[in-house]
Amino acid sequence: MGTASTWAGIAQVALLVLLLVVVHRPLGDWMARLYESQHHGRVERGIYRVIGVDPDAEQSWPAYLRGVLLVSVVGVFIVYLLQRIQVVLPGDLGLPAVGPSLAFNTAVSFVTNTNWQSYSPEATLGYSVQMAGLAVQNFVSAAVGLAVAVALVRGFARRRSGTLGNVWVDIVRGTGRLLLPLAFVAALVLVAGGVIQSWGSGTDVTTLVGGTQHIPDGFVASQEAIKELGTNGGGYFNANSAHPFENPQAWTSLFEVFLMLAIPFSLPRTFGRMVGDRRQGYAILAVMGLIFLVSLSVMSIAELGGGGAATHAAGAAMEGKEVRFGILGSTLFSTATTSTSTGAVNAMHDSYTPIGGMMTLLNMMFGEVTPGGVGSGLYGMLVLAVITVFIGGLLVGRTPEYLGKKIRAREMTFAALYILVTPTVVLLGTALSLVIPGVREQVLGTSVFNPGNHGLSELLYAFTSAGNNNGSAFGGLTANTTWMNTALGVAMLLGRFVPMVFVLALAGSLARQDKVPETVGTLPTHRPLFVGLLTGVAVIVTALTYFPVLALGPLAEGLS
Repeated sequence: MGTASTWAGIAQVALLVLLLVVVHRPLGDWMARLYESQHHGRVERGIYRVIGVDPDAEQSWPAYLRGVLLVSVVGVFIVYLLQRIQVVLPGDLGLPAVGPSLAFNTAVSFVTNTNWQSYSPEATLGYSVQMAGLAVQNFVSAAVGLAVAVALVRGFARRRSGTLGNVWVDIVRGTGRLLLPLAFVAALVLVAGGVIQSWGSGTDVTTLVGGTQHIPDGFVASQEAIKELGTNGGGYFNANSAHPFENPQAWTSLFEVFLMLAIPFSLPRTFGRMVGDRRQGYAILAVMGLIFLVSLSVMSIAELGGGGAATHAAGAAMEGKEVRFGILGSTLFSTATTSTSTGAVNAMHDSYTPIGGMMTLLNMMFGEVTPGGVGSGLYGMLVLAVITVFIGGLLVGRTPEYLGKKIRAREMTFAALYILVTPTVVLLGTALSLVIPGVREQVLGTSVFNPGNHGLSELLYAFTSAGNNNGSAFGGLTANTTWMNTALGVAMLLGRFVPMVFVLALAGSLARQDKVPETVGTLPTHRPLFVGLLTGVAVIVTALTYFPVLALGPLAEGLS
């Protein structure tokens, strides 16, 4: 890879940072006003009447949780049903109904904001399922993540309150006032960049060797916009954002990265404004940005350096990467998609060097908090902040406090359980796939394509992606089997909703407290010291949890 290409890649990163800086304040303030407003629009009131909800009624954390679970359960049922009756729906494209295990996996995947795809979309799903099922959940699942994050922020901001807001109002506003208008504008930009948007049955063309190939089309730009904006990631085509119909040019690729990061990197501003101290938001943002840039740098260096004589002779490791985007355009996209819960890809992670591939794994293993998914990244980082002030309190021998709220045994219990859920899901799912008689033979004989350390990395990546609700795939893994569809579906459900239980319980516990006045012994949580502590906790508590299994997979492969 030449010097000019390297500088072009660096310029992309600089432009991306500039764009994120430009939108950080207005978008963050907009979201704060959106969730703090007492005004209900006419259309919103109509929705509340239809679903039988009093928008002015506040909810306790158990009631808020029930709303989250109800809208998600209904979503799973609807998406599952649409797939099973696809043959009678308009725009079915002559495709058969989706099988039970795959329909379950896909329904759970899109409702949990994971968007893992064990199938080839253009050969499996018709227009009705894509639009009425998957695209709708791209909006709803993102709105649910935002709602839970806002509920936790309210827990820090409120005093002696037994309520966290109204989940139905938060979901409706997040969808209608934020995601829909932004996705509409983003879709227009993508159409201008060459992303297709049409209702047709595709085109049959004659290939260079005289054969016939069917080229499908569809409503791609509208789904691509919310796919990235809502950190969903499910592609309209099997090649995802490496497909020219989804991502035609280098600038559209950069725009898609911007869409992934815009809301997650602006939410710390929302947090700072809602708790009445913008410096707190800047501290959270600094940790997110620092880890993101370190990850991007390590991954880029690994891919630019390549591995072995062939890649050194070629100048870089270009296998599995699009020449439209190059090395740095690919590593930027990969860092963004695995640092959020997006899961979209413009390159094959399976073809990355061992260290480059490990970085995609590590980004997810952090819990996707750098900056994380829409909503989930902020509440994940705030849980880490709670753990950080607890550790800081132990070091100085006083009761830890964060934003004027005491972090007692109850709060630490919820935070610790939150941290333990995802590693348990990921490691247990990977282990069971390799030890259960019958399942092990099926996984190693059918699912895992590559033997040895790389094969372990493929399986580990699948459960890491599912448990952290990312959705990207390492490649080389056949996931459309009964075991993999079921096991990954369960991992997605547990990885999404069990942490939400602890987040909302923590929010409820914090909201009931009064604010404790600051003293000379209070740990300042807006200064560089706290940024460094929080960064260290994120690395030690989350990433190093997985070190033993990483040593058996990508690290062993890189050293071999």
